[in-house]
Amino acid sequence: MPKKNTVATLLAMKERGEKITQLTAYDYSTARILDAAGINTVLVGDSLGMTMQGYEDTLPVTMEEMIVYGRSVGRACQNTFVILDMPFMSYQVSVAQALENAGRLIKECRANAVKLEGGSRVCPQIRAITESGIPVCAHIGMTPQSVNAMGGFKVQGKGEDNARRVLEDALAVQEAGAFMCVLECVPPKLAALITSKVKMITIGIGAGAGCDGQVLVYQDMLGMSGDFVPKFVKRFADVGSIMSEAFNAYDAEVKAGQFPDAPHSYVKSDCSDEFLAKLAQEY
Repeated sequence: MPKKNTVATLLAMKERGEKITQLTAYDYSTARILDAAGINTVLVGDSLGMTMQGYEDTLPVTMEEMIVYGRSVGRACQNTFVILDMPFMSYQVSVAQALENAGRLIKECRANAVKLEGGSRVCPQIRAITESGIPVCAHIGMTPQSVNAMGGFKVQGKGEDNARRVLEDALAVQEAGAFMCVLECVPPKLAALITSKVKMITIGIGAGAGCDGQVLVYQDMLGMSGDFVPKFVKRFADVGSIMSEAFNAYDAEVKAGQFPDAPHSYVKSDCSDEFLAKLAQEY
Protein backbone atom coordinates (compact mmCIF):
# COMPACT_ATOMS: atom_id res chain seq x y z
CA MET A 1 0.00 0.00 0.00
CA PRO A 2 1.27 3.53 -0.73
CA LYS A 3 2.49 5.42 2.29
CA LYS A 4 0.62 8.50 3.48
CA ASN A 5 2.68 11.63 2.97
CA THR A 6 3.00 13.73 6.13
CA VAL A 7 5.18 16.58 7.36
CA ALA A 8 7.45 13.99 8.97
CA THR A 9 7.77 11.76 5.89
CA LEU A 10 8.40 14.74 3.62
CA LEU A 11 11.11 16.15 5.88
CA ALA A 12 12.65 12.68 6.01
CA MET A 13 12.76 12.67 2.20
CA LYS A 14 14.75 15.91 2.28
CA GLU A 15 17.14 14.41 4.81
CA ARG A 16 17.70 11.41 2.52
CA GLY A 17 18.16 13.62 -0.52
CA GLU A 18 15.02 12.28 -2.22
CA LYS A 19 13.20 14.66 -4.53
CA ILE A 20 9.63 15.65 -3.69
CA THR A 21 6.89 16.06 -6.30
CA GLN A 22 4.10 18.61 -6.18
CA LEU A 23 1.39 19.51 -8.69
CA THR A 24 -1.64 21.74 -8.52
CA ALA A 25 -5.18 20.39 -8.57
CA TYR A 26 -8.54 22.06 -8.19
CA ASP A 27 -11.09 19.25 -8.59
CA TYR A 28 -11.86 15.74 -7.37
CA SER A 29 -11.21 13.93 -10.65
CA THR A 30 -7.76 15.39 -11.21
CA ALA A 31 -6.73 15.02 -7.57
CA ARG A 32 -7.77 11.36 -7.58
CA ILE A 33 -5.48 10.71 -10.55
CA LEU A 34 -2.59 12.56 -8.90
CA ASP A 35 -3.08 10.59 -5.71
CA ALA A 36 -3.06 7.28 -7.59
CA ALA A 37 0.09 8.34 -9.47
CA GLY A 38 2.01 8.75 -6.21
CA ILE A 39 2.54 12.52 -6.33
CA ASN A 40 3.80 13.50 -2.86
CA THR A 41 2.01 16.81 -2.42
CA VAL A 42 -0.84 18.61 -4.13
CA LEU A 43 -1.35 22.36 -4.04
CA VAL A 44 -4.82 23.79 -4.34
CA GLY A 45 -3.37 27.06 -5.56
CA ASP A 46 -5.03 30.42 -5.91
CA SER A 47 -3.74 29.97 -9.46
CA LEU A 48 -7.27 28.62 -9.91
CA GLY A 49 -8.20 32.23 -10.53
CA MET A 50 -6.32 31.99 -13.81
CA THR A 51 -6.62 28.30 -14.72
CA MET A 52 -10.23 27.67 -13.66
CA GLN A 53 -11.84 31.11 -13.69
CA GLY A 54 -10.07 32.93 -16.51
CA TYR A 55 -8.71 35.94 -14.61
CA GLU A 56 -5.39 37.50 -15.61
CA ASP A 57 -3.97 37.05 -12.10
CA THR A 58 -4.76 35.42 -8.74
CA LEU A 59 -6.03 38.50 -6.91
CA PRO A 60 -9.83 38.04 -7.31
CA VAL A 61 -9.90 34.61 -5.63
CA THR A 62 -11.88 34.50 -2.38
CA MET A 63 -11.78 32.33 0.71
CA GLU A 64 -15.17 30.84 -0.17
CA GLU A 65 -13.87 29.82 -3.59
CA MET A 66 -10.74 28.27 -2.10
CA ILE A 67 -12.93 26.22 0.22
CA VAL A 68 -15.15 24.95 -2.59
CA TYR A 69 -12.20 23.83 -4.69
CA GLY A 70 -10.24 22.62 -1.67
CA ARG A 71 -13.02 20.37 -0.43
CA SER A 72 -13.10 18.56 -3.74
CA VAL A 73 -9.36 17.91 -3.70
CA GLY A 74 -9.30 16.95 -0.04
CA ARG A 75 -11.89 14.24 -0.59
CA ALA A 76 -9.82 12.70 -3.38
CA CYS A 77 -6.44 12.41 -1.70
CA GLN A 78 -5.78 9.33 0.39
CA ASN A 79 -1.98 9.50 0.44
CA THR A 80 -1.02 12.80 -1.18
CA PHE A 81 -0.34 15.68 1.21
CA VAL A 82 -2.84 18.51 0.56
CA ILE A 83 -1.77 22.16 0.78
CA LEU A 84 -4.24 25.02 0.33
CA ASP A 85 -3.34 28.55 -0.68
CA MET A 86 -4.53 31.41 1.47
CA PRO A 87 -5.89 33.89 -1.08
CA PHE A 88 -5.09 37.58 -1.36
CA MET A 89 -6.23 39.61 1.68
CA SER A 90 -7.16 36.52 3.70
CA TYR A 91 -4.11 36.88 5.98
CA GLN A 92 -2.58 40.33 5.39
CA VAL A 93 -5.00 42.33 7.56
CA SER A 94 -4.01 40.86 10.91
CA VAL A 95 -2.61 37.83 12.68
CA ALA A 96 -6.07 37.05 14.01
CA GLN A 97 -7.53 37.10 10.50
CA ALA A 98 -4.77 34.81 9.23
CA LEU A 99 -5.30 32.33 12.06
CA GLU A 100 -9.05 32.21 11.58
CA ASN A 101 -8.84 31.68 7.82
CA ALA A 102 -6.09 29.07 8.09
CA GLY A 103 -8.29 27.19 10.54
CA ARG A 104 -11.21 27.30 8.11
CA LEU A 105 -9.13 25.76 5.32
CA ILE A 106 -7.98 22.93 7.57
CA LYS A 107 -11.41 22.24 9.11
CA GLU A 108 -13.63 22.70 6.07
CA CYS A 109 -11.36 21.16 3.43
CA ARG A 110 -9.49 18.62 5.54
CA ALA A 111 -6.24 20.05 4.19
CA ASN A 112 -2.89 19.11 5.70
CA ALA A 113 -1.25 22.54 5.47
CA VAL A 114 -1.78 26.09 4.27
CA LYS A 115 0.42 28.28 2.09
CA LEU A 116 0.86 32.03 2.26
CA GLU A 117 3.03 34.39 0.26
CA GLY A 118 5.70 36.74 1.55
CA GLY A 119 8.90 36.64 3.55
CA SER A 120 9.71 38.55 6.71
CA ARG A 121 6.54 40.62 6.62
CA VAL A 122 4.27 37.59 7.15
CA CYS A 123 6.36 35.89 9.84
CA PRO A 124 3.94 36.92 12.64
CA GLN A 125 1.15 35.16 10.75
CA ILE A 126 3.28 32.07 10.09
CA ARG A 127 4.27 31.88 13.74
CA ALA A 128 0.69 32.13 14.99
CA ILE A 129 -0.61 29.55 12.51
CA THR A 130 2.13 27.02 13.24
CA GLU A 131 1.77 27.51 16.99
CA SER A 132 -1.90 26.58 16.60
CA GLY A 133 -0.85 23.23 15.12
CA ILE A 134 -1.31 23.99 11.44
CA PRO A 135 1.68 23.28 9.16
CA VAL A 136 2.68 26.21 6.94
CA CYS A 137 4.27 26.28 3.51
CA ALA A 138 5.80 29.70 2.82
CA HIS A 139 6.23 31.25 -0.63
CA ILE A 140 9.02 33.66 -1.51
CA GLY A 141 10.73 35.03 -4.60
CA MET A 142 8.15 35.95 -7.20
CA THR A 143 4.89 36.09 -5.27
CA PRO A 144 1.90 36.36 -7.64
CA GLN A 145 -0.31 38.16 -5.12
CA SER A 146 2.21 41.04 -5.24
CA VAL A 147 2.17 41.25 -9.05
CA ASN A 148 1.16 44.91 -9.00
CA ALA A 149 3.94 45.90 -6.61
CA MET A 150 6.49 43.89 -8.59
CA GLY A 151 5.42 45.32 -11.91
CA GLY A 152 4.58 41.95 -13.40
CA PHE A 153 5.63 38.32 -13.14
CA LYS A 154 9.40 38.83 -12.94
CA VAL A 155 12.41 36.86 -11.72
CA GLN A 156 13.37 37.80 -8.16
CA GLY A 157 16.79 37.65 -6.50
CA LYS A 158 18.83 39.21 -9.29
CA GLY A 159 21.80 41.22 -8.06
CA GLU A 160 23.57 40.99 -4.72
CA ASP A 161 21.11 43.03 -2.65
CA ASN A 162 18.07 41.17 -3.97
CA ALA A 163 19.75 37.80 -3.56
CA ARG A 164 20.51 38.61 0.07
CA ARG A 165 16.90 39.70 0.61
CA VAL A 166 15.50 36.42 -0.75
CA LEU A 167 17.90 34.38 1.40
CA GLU A 168 16.99 36.40 4.48
CA ASP A 169 13.30 35.86 3.72
CA ALA A 170 13.88 32.12 3.57
CA LEU A 171 15.68 32.08 6.90
CA ALA A 172 12.98 34.26 8.44
CA VAL A 173 10.03 32.09 7.40
CA GLN A 174 11.88 29.00 8.59
CA GLU A 175 12.52 30.60 11.97
CA ALA A 176 8.82 31.50 12.15
CA GLY A 177 7.92 27.83 11.77
CA ALA A 178 7.39 27.06 8.08
CA PHE A 179 8.23 23.44 7.26
CA MET A 180 8.23 24.03 3.49
CA CYS A 181 8.82 26.99 1.18
CA VAL A 182 8.06 27.55 -2.49
CA LEU A 183 10.84 29.39 -4.32
CA GLU A 184 9.32 30.92 -7.45
CA CYS A 185 11.30 32.46 -10.31
CA VAL A 186 14.56 32.57 -8.37
CA PRO A 187 17.97 32.14 -10.06
CA PRO A 188 18.98 28.46 -9.79
CA LYS A 189 22.28 29.05 -7.97
CA LEU A 190 20.54 31.18 -5.35
CA ALA A 191 17.78 28.59 -4.94
CA ALA A 192 20.38 25.85 -4.46
CA LEU A 193 22.20 27.98 -1.88
CA ILE A 194 18.97 28.58 0.04
CA THR A 195 18.17 24.85 -0.07
CA SER A 196 21.57 24.06 1.43
CA LYS A 197 21.13 26.63 4.22
CA VAL A 198 17.67 25.66 5.47
CA LYS A 199 16.21 22.60 7.14
CA MET A 200 12.75 23.23 5.70
CA ILE A 201 11.80 21.74 2.34
CA THR A 202 12.25 23.94 -0.72
CA ILE A 203 9.90 23.50 -3.66
CA GLY A 204 11.02 25.16 -6.86
CA ILE A 205 9.04 26.59 -9.73
CA GLY A 206 11.31 28.33 -12.17
CA ALA A 207 14.12 27.97 -9.63
CA GLY A 208 16.25 25.19 -11.08
CA ALA A 209 16.94 21.62 -10.05
CA GLY A 210 18.73 22.41 -6.79
CA CYS A 211 15.55 22.59 -4.74
CA ASP A 212 14.25 19.67 -2.69
CA GLY A 213 11.25 19.32 -4.98
CA GLN A 214 9.35 20.83 -7.86
CA VAL A 215 5.84 22.10 -8.49
CA LEU A 216 4.02 22.83 -11.74
CA VAL A 217 0.49 23.89 -12.61
CA TYR A 218 -0.98 20.70 -14.04
CA GLN A 219 -2.67 22.44 -16.97
CA ASP A 220 0.71 23.86 -18.00
CA MET A 221 2.53 20.53 -17.94
CA LEU A 222 -0.31 18.82 -19.84
CA GLY A 223 -0.56 21.41 -22.60
CA MET A 224 -3.99 22.65 -21.56
CA SER A 225 -3.20 26.31 -20.94
CA GLY A 226 -3.02 27.72 -24.46
CA ASP A 227 -0.10 28.89 -26.54
CA PHE A 228 1.80 30.78 -23.81
CA VAL A 229 4.23 28.49 -22.00
CA PRO A 230 6.39 29.92 -19.18
CA LYS A 231 10.11 29.22 -19.59
CA PHE A 232 10.18 26.86 -16.60
CA VAL A 233 7.33 24.64 -17.87
CA LYS A 234 7.98 21.33 -19.58
CA ARG A 235 4.98 19.82 -21.35
CA PHE A 236 4.93 16.17 -20.36
CA ALA A 237 1.91 15.47 -22.59
CA ASP A 238 -0.23 17.37 -25.09
CA VAL A 239 -3.54 16.61 -23.43
CA GLY A 240 -5.01 19.85 -24.74
CA SER A 241 -4.74 18.63 -28.34
CA ILE A 242 -6.19 15.23 -27.42
CA MET A 243 -9.16 16.95 -25.78
CA SER A 244 -9.70 19.18 -28.80
CA GLU A 245 -9.66 16.18 -31.15
CA ALA A 246 -12.14 14.32 -28.96
CA PHE A 247 -14.50 17.32 -28.70
CA ASN A 248 -14.38 17.82 -32.47
CA ALA A 249 -15.08 14.14 -33.11
CA TYR A 250 -18.02 14.16 -30.70
CA ASP A 251 -19.46 17.29 -32.29
CA ALA A 252 -19.19 15.78 -35.78
CA GLU A 253 -20.71 12.40 -34.86
CA VAL A 254 -23.68 13.88 -33.03
CA LYS A 255 -24.46 16.27 -35.88
CA ALA A 256 -24.11 13.46 -38.43
CA GLY A 257 -26.43 11.18 -36.47
CA GLN A 258 -23.67 8.65 -35.89
CA PHE A 259 -23.75 8.89 -32.09
CA PRO A 260 -25.28 7.33 -30.13
CA ASP A 261 -25.26 4.09 -32.13
CA ALA A 262 -26.59 0.69 -31.07
CA PRO A 263 -23.58 -0.31 -28.93
CA HIS A 264 -24.04 2.87 -26.92
CA SER A 265 -27.82 2.63 -26.46
CA TYR A 266 -30.12 0.66 -24.16
CA VAL A 267 -31.63 -1.53 -26.91
CA LYS A 268 -33.78 -3.78 -24.75
CA SER A 269 -37.26 -2.60 -23.78
CA ASP A 270 -40.12 -4.01 -21.73
CA CYS A 271 -42.51 -2.54 -24.28
CA SER A 272 -43.28 -4.24 -27.58
CA ASP A 273 -43.15 -2.43 -30.89
CA GLU A 274 -46.89 -2.90 -31.17
CA PHE A 275 -47.52 -1.18 -27.89
CA LEU A 276 -45.28 1.75 -28.79
CA ALA A 277 -47.10 2.11 -32.13
CA LYS A 278 -50.45 2.12 -30.29
CA LEU A 279 -49.09 4.67 -27.81
CA ALA A 280 -48.04 6.92 -30.66
CA GLN A 281 -51.56 6.81 -32.09
CA GLU A 282 -53.16 7.64 -28.76
CA TYR A 283 -51.15 10.81 -28.34
